[in-house]
Amino acid sequence: MSVKKLKWGILGCAGIARRAVIPGLHLSEINEAAAIASRDADKAKKTAEELQIPVSYSSYEALLEDDSIDVVYIPLPNHLHKEWTIRAAEAGKHILCEKPLALTEKEAAEMAEACAKAGVLLSEAFMYRYHPRYDRIQEIIAAGEIGEIRGIRSAFTFNNAANKGNVRYRKEWGGGSIYDVGCYPITAAKLLLGKEPEAVTVQALFSPEHDDVDMMASGLLEFGGSVSLSFDCGMWAAFRNPLEVVGTDGIIEVPSAFVTGEPGSANFFVTARGERREVEVPNLNQYTLQADHLAGAILNGTPLKYEPSDAISNMRIIDACLKSARERSRVII
Repeated sequence: MSVKKLKWGILGCAGIARRAVIPGLHLSEINEAAAIASRDADKAKKTAEELQIPVSYSSYEALLEDDSIDVVYIPLPNHLHKEWTIRAAEAGKHILCEKPLALTEKEAAEMAEACAKAGVLLSEAFMYRYHPRYDRIQEIIAAGEIGEIRGIRSAFTFNNAANKGNVRYRKEWGGGSIYDVGCYPITAAKLLLGKEPEAVTVQALFSPEHDDVDMMASGLLEFGGSVSLSFDCGMWAAFRNPLEVVGTDGIIEVPSAFVTGEPGSANFFVTARGERREVEVPNLNQYTLQADHLAGAILNGTPLKYEPSDAISNMRIIDACLKSARERSRVII
């Protein structure tokens, strides 16, 4: 018996779509990359041929008019997320939108409202949250193996500063390291602590060479109960993406907290009462898991693990981080 597959349309030929999301869809048994659109017809056609996508369109509008498309993936620059999410919703398409969902909390709320009105699902693309290792980490914390959590440390940095034409370095387009990679440690701390932060303090390097976006930022999120996340993020520093949960009786270390792919890269370490062990987890494709989770909600009505309200909360925190960095102040959320 054949399995129904959801047909996905991709708005734009962004690197993350070509490199990760589309290959993830190809690995799925319930999803397929059915169409791709670009404002450059030749680019859309070439990308479709390279990635074995049956149909290409020379405009985003044309893809949204395709009645066969069930889900739209939006990897466009951040400032276009709101417009095309709302237009996709009005066209009756379910939506996976790249992080951050919007430029502000207000925009995110408007997007969520439009999707609710249209009766379509909206999901923010934090692929790492769908990997089972985070379920395992939560189980270890809940079992009390490391005692009470005293703090979380995390970072996500890379160096692409020489590419000054990159969309990440356009301030009005939602450029900057907090939008691009700082959102990962922030959402991970929310996930593991199971609550929202109460205040933030962020210091950042704003670069005149890069349209005055934050090229590096270091922050403290206060979660109440004397527990905090200390993080840094950057686009002008050596690559790294670790996460560490410090407890009264032990530590959980995740060397590659957000990026996986190589054998063993999803594994993490637990030190409890003087003994350190490696926890091996399956080397699964996070992008396939992300798409399959949304497909399950569409096909079977299973609840989304992360509703649009979570994405709105994420934007509220990012708003506060950017305000703190610009004003050099502690901001209550």
